[in-house]
Amino acid sequence: MGIAQYIKEIGRGSAGARSLDIDQARDLMGQVLDGHASDLEIGAFALAMRIKGETVDELLGFAQATHARCLTVFSDLPVIVIPSYNGARRLPNLTPLLAMRLAQEGARVLVHGPLHDIGRVTSAEIFQALGLPPAGGQAGIHKRWQRHEPAFVTTDTLCAALQSLLDVRRVVGLRNSGHTVAKLLQPVQGAPALHLASHTHPEFGKLMTEFAERSAGDMMLLRGTEGEAVADPRRCPKLDVWLGGQWQADLSCPLQEGVLGELPLLPKQIDAATVAVYIQGVVAGEKPGPAPLERQVDLLMRSLRRLPLPIPEAA
Repeated sequence: MGIAQYIKEIGRGSAGARSLDIDQARDLMGQVLDGHASDLEIGAFALAMRIKGETVDELLGFAQATHARCLTVFSDLPVIVIPSYNGARRLPNLTPLLAMRLAQEGARVLVHGPLHDIGRVTSAEIFQALGLPPAGGQAGIHKRWQRHEPAFVTTDTLCAALQSLLDVRRVVGLRNSGHTVAKLLQPVQGAPALHLASHTHPEFGKLMTEFAERSAGDMMLLRGTEGEAVADPRRCPKLDVWLGGQWQADLSCPLQEGVLGELPLLPKQIDAATVAVYIQGVVAGEKPGPAPLERQVDLLMRSLRRLPLPIPEAA
């Protein structure tokens, strides 16, 4: 086997490269994840796709292959799935606060991402400081949900082969298609899952919009805060929601315009311990939460309630 035939198609440069269809993309990613491609081939795949850029068909195929090899998380109620792969460099990472507030409102929340990322404060580190280490597996996830807490799982737990693909970045120095696919992971079965997605460039936002429509997905899309799918605490970004692949005008909101009257009270340091103390204060009602984040919580909870409940199996 091997993926050389696909590299010939995608590796002809930004002008000459040809895109793969869904079946080809699914086969390519399946071979990569199953260890049927050499290190040299994987490096060539990573660089070729970085130069060419993914199409929606390729993302659909890559996601299908990854989901087939992903840990299945069963649920009898809808779940909000939050990918967290960027962490914080300048602003506090408030993805754990978003997850905690959603859980406080009664949602089942599944957050996934890496444990550590050099130079960034990860959600995993903040959850750890909050006394919520990685859930481990399905049993641990359900224990968190039973306690009305968000469950954090590592990418390695969800799909060890995908984590290996993400680790290629340490060798070549660039992100690859695995990082995009990781943000699209949807391991929940048995009930609908509302998935958060973020973008930092308008072109990628358009790609995610098409992905939501083509996959008939349930998704909230926003411009990420340092890449995290949480509303910027200073100014509410444009929030768009799709349910069943259909854009929902009443569950979406425009970008906050105008001059800010006042800045929110945020921790002065972004380390995990400081941010964890701030989050505990907000969740306990001792400190006000950022208005944009609360707006995001409201739209997500309204969207979650609109998802269909699964039909119980007959006894």
